[in-house]
Amino acid sequence: MESTQSADTSNMRELQALVLASTSPRRFELLTSLGIDVSVVPSGVDETDQPGLTPSQLAAFHASAKANAVAARESARLVVAADTVVDADGTALGKPRDERDAQRMLAILSGRSHLVHTAVVAIDPIDGGRLSWTSTTRVVFSTLDQACIAAYIATGDPFDKAGAYGIQGRGAALVERIEGDFYAVMGFPLGAFVRGLSKLRYALPRSAPRTAHMGAA
Repeated sequence: MESTQSADTSNMRELQALVLASTSPRRFELLTSLGIDVSVVPSGVDETDQPGLTPSQLAAFHASAKANAVAARESARLVVAADTVVDADGTALGKPRDERDAQRMLAILSGRSHLVHTAVVAIDPIDGGRLSWTSTTRVVFSTLDQACIAAYIATGDPFDKAGAYGIQGRGAALVERIEGDFYAVMGFPLGAFVRGLSKLRYALPRSAPRTAHMGAA
């Protein structure tokens, strides 16, 4: 975990609100579960492949681009961005384009292990503090037959998720086991984020906010 500041527990601030540079409802739900007032501001970043980058580097590249884009428009609140990439033997699997692409990805993952990289970048525009890291979890899939893959695709669940699946909800049936952080697979390594806040001189709020909303701020 990289930070431009060292932890200073003598001067901690309560993190009452932050800006999430992502439209992912899962990341929104995870962050609001901490009692933080979360405002969603889409970054507008085009999450295209970057030739020459490994899947882990690609996740870090996209997370940094999202955070930088939103932090340039924000002056008062912590900006947090994340990006998740599924890594099948060095090949990055992003969000599927259509049913055929989702079927292709799930067939690749069937009956084997793969890595899930979730990169997080937090920028404090007040003092320029920056925190970045990537959490990696190994996921082992059960063997999936064509009927199982088709039934899962029919739910519509794969289409907004890297690797064409989500570990929560119906996608849990695809997974045999994981080695690492469940929340990193879900899209945001919650525990690592909480532990890293002190490096930016923040602490979780002592009480829940009055509001939490998915609208742009």
